[in-house]
Amino acid sequence: MMLKKILAHALAFALGVPVLLSSVPASAQPSQVGQWTTLTQLPFFPVHDHLLPTGQVLIWPGDAGISGNDPRLWDPATQAVTTLPKPGYDLFCTGHAFLADGRLFVAGGHIQNNVGLPKASIYDPFANTWTATPDMNAGRWYPTVTALANGDALVVSGDIDLSVGVNTLPQVYQTGTRTWRSLTSAQLSQDLYPMMFLAPNGKVINVAPTPTTRYLDTSGTGSWSVLANRNFGDRNYGSAVMYADGKILVLGGGDPPTSTAEVIDLNQPSPSWRTVASMSVARRQLNATLLPDGNVLVTGGTSGPGFNNATTPVYTAELWNPATETWKTLASATVPRLYHSAAVLLPDGRVLSTGGNDYPTPEAYSPPYLFNGARPAMSGVPPTMGYGQTFSVQSPDAASIAKVTLIRITSVTHAFNENQRLSVLSFTPGSGTLDIVSPANANIAPPGHYLLFIVTASGVPSIGSIVRLDASAPPPPPPPPPAAATITSLSPNSVVAGGPAFTLTVNGSGFVSGATVRWNGADRTTTFVSGTQLRAAISGADIATPGTFQVTAVNPGAATSNALPFTVSAATTTFTLTVSKNGSDSSKGTVTSSPAGINCGTTCSSAFNSGTVVTLTARVVGNRAFTGWSGACTGTGTCTVTMDGPKAVTATFSRR
Repeated sequence: MMLKKILAHALAFALGVPVLLSSVPASAQPSQVGQWTTLTQLPFFPVHDHLLPTGQVLIWPGDAGISGNDPRLWDPATQAVTTLPKPGYDLFCTGHAFLADGRLFVAGGHIQNNVGLPKASIYDPFANTWTATPDMNAGRWYPTVTALANGDALVVSGDIDLSVGVNTLPQVYQTGTRTWRSLTSAQLSQDLYPMMFLAPNGKVINVAPTPTTRYLDTSGTGSWSVLANRNFGDRNYGSAVMYADGKILVLGGGDPPTSTAEVIDLNQPSPSWRTVASMSVARRQLNATLLPDGNVLVTGGTSGPGFNNATTPVYTAELWNPATETWKTLASATVPRLYHSAAVLLPDGRVLSTGGNDYPTPEAYSPPYLFNGARPAMSGVPPTMGYGQTFSVQSPDAASIAKVTLIRITSVTHAFNENQRLSVLSFTPGSGTLDIVSPANANIAPPGHYLLFIVTASGVPSIGSIVRLDASAPPPPPPPPPAAATITSLSPNSVVAGGPAFTLTVNGSGFVSGATVRWNGADRTTTFVSGTQLRAAISGADIATPGTFQVTAVNPGAATSNALPFTVSAATTTFTLTVSKNGSDSSKGTVTSSPAGINCGTTCSSAFNSGTVVTLTARVVGNRAFTGWSGACTGTGTCTVTMDGPKAVTATFSRR
């Protein structure tokens, strides 16, 4: 059947490729849709692309009468192509994955279409050498290789020959002993190039092309178990990515091609597939590439029916946002990228797009984030780290960083980037530094080399640093206990009992995200504003009775801060004291109070708290006389009034 598809593909190319109009306006800005750049023509159209730990790209060809026994090195900085040592056989239609030490493991090989070699080899990019391993049980043409948590490599599927068909025996290449372990209890006829990922539970999951989703347990002699069924049917020559720990997106493929996409979250107790928004156009022979900001870039493919319909190429790129699960149409390429095309995320954040039969000219796609402001700087990145380890990097832009991502380096062929996965790492910003926590274990991120990016709140990534996750790295020392925060002031710092709920602003230093304000030792709903301010919701019940309450703050895992008092005073009753002036010349006299409140003259009444003792003093101007009090006071001296109710006093003034 595959041979028929190959012949159909060749016929389609003979028909020629028409121009397909882009749905993106010509006036669209690179900051919105990105930008494509045509690069220097390569000596062949690559079928297999790999980003090496050195930062250069390993490529080799195949098909159209071109032997895959011709690996070359492409330099992203200069576009120079270097001839490399040859493995000694045709690497076309192999499967591959990077081992924990950065060497590239390659399984299978090409005799003719659907007839595979049992060979396996390892390319060492540091020594620039190929080393043969012992042969597999039989030939494999279109196998998949999956990196395992212990550093070994699982090989499945691939055609043996035209009579036997698919190699049903999964095998594990054991790197420590350079031997094969056959999973004799897990024999299964799988699709060619099945889309496999190491799952968080340590098993390997097969998500496509078949709609039946299975786990493969690679321990012992192996075993398969069915997990779920996808919503769309066969996704032959679609693509898949693990866009977050345990979360997989599968999209496109099928015949006729589909635009649909679906996701599964393996972290759930009972994982199941869920359909998400479709792409703007159906695609088959597409490539899906994880980007530093966490989005997924889709490029190339054909929208027409058939194995490789060359009359319906798709030029527009699309971007899937995992947060919104929506698509955005981007700029259009100029070269059709169909059967045998590939895409590689480069350390500088661009995506290299290569191949498609008879298309040796590569392009580079610059995503919109490369046109949206200055890139954050990152330095002092450790080359190797263990699991669950906190490590520090330097960045003058630390305060602007919103995300840290770790993306496994690319090894891609035939629309599937084997082992492509992204982890979002937790981090704590400091003064010019970021303290970052590496993945917790090797099931989440198998040992090997990754691109580390820091990303600003506006989605602009740094240049990626290639780092190595090493299971044998010494464990990090226990981290010091988190520092306790310090509270310096409260606003407000007092209220009257019985008042409404309010927001308490807590000022201080050393607050971190997740910090909690406590009211007399009890947590209150808290909003983290900054390292110097928190806001807490204080309910009416908290201030229903008078008293002094202690306000503290606590960072996650840290000791409690110092306490500041908050006063809730008793509600008070007030009574009004009213002063009147009387007599033949009252305008020439004044009455004042102690405590202040009355200055009559102008202010002749004031409210005083219940029980307050108020002293009134009468004063005259010039040749006038104060002749006495009436009402609540009598006599001609000072007037003393206890405010146990509303009071009224009259002062009488006259001429002498």
